[in-house]
Amino acid sequence: MKAKRILFVTQEITPFVPETYLSKLSRSLAQATQEAGSEVRIFTPKWGTINIRRNQLHEVIRLSGMNLIIDETDHPLIIRVASLQSARSIQVYFIENDDYFQNRLMTFDEQGVEYPDNDERAIFFARGVLEAVKKQSWCPDLLHCHGWISALVPLYIKSAYKDEPSFRDAKVIFSLHCDEYNYSKPLPEGFLQKLLHKDMTLDLLDGITEPTTYEELARIAIKYSDGVVVNSDTVPASLVEYAQSQGKPLLPLQSDEEYNSACVGFYKTFLGE
Repeated sequence: MKAKRILFVTQEITPFVPETYLSKLSRSLAQATQEAGSEVRIFTPKWGTINIRRNQLHEVIRLSGMNLIIDETDHPLIIRVASLQSARSIQVYFIENDDYFQNRLMTFDEQGVEYPDNDERAIFFARGVLEAVKKQSWCPDLLHCHGWISALVPLYIKSAYKDEPSFRDAKVIFSLHCDEYNYSKPLPEGFLQKLLHKDMTLDLLDGITEPTTYEELARIAIKYSDGVVVNSDTVPASLVEYAQSQGKPLLPLQSDEEYNSACVGFYKTFLGE
């Protein structure tokens, strides 16, 4: 039987960024999934703290060179790639852009102030990932998204990119984390209009208001995902209840020791294994 293709879209992963719960989880889950017999690739932002030379990142010319238009402004998309240490067959692709990621941290700046364009950063990252995958001729069977910056991937796959051969049959899982941001904080005004791409319409975002909070961003991800994973005991109960009300298959919080195997088993729910 042909190996299933699993794409991880994650906010952070070691050893390219300092160790956090999410960066270590992304690393260990990817390797465990590969060891279980799947083909694995990873996409993550090329944050300003990631050193190109030290981490041996190389530009992928055939995937780079595109401009993504967000709020009527062109933003160049650069794709770089590196291999995971001790798992050389796992390729990590980095979404790079000087405006959104160069010399910048993840959610907050060095003074702890939230970046005022986090909404556009999430839009650019999601669309950048999907455009790069389209060019790879590597069609994922399943995508697992981690972190707020990946939250728009499910929406775009089920709307603007639904007819693309690369994603037509793909299943999407979204993980609910206790991220460093406050779920009740708002994204910038005008976020919903900036989201629109191709033939997307605002009715796809029915029930989402402006200013849109990070909790509502997570609701968008849940609504357009095929399954949901709970990754923290401090995730708002309202989000778990929303996932249940949507009838989404839900993997509850697991212990660190059982997490990887539980996720690999959860994937089989969607892959027909």
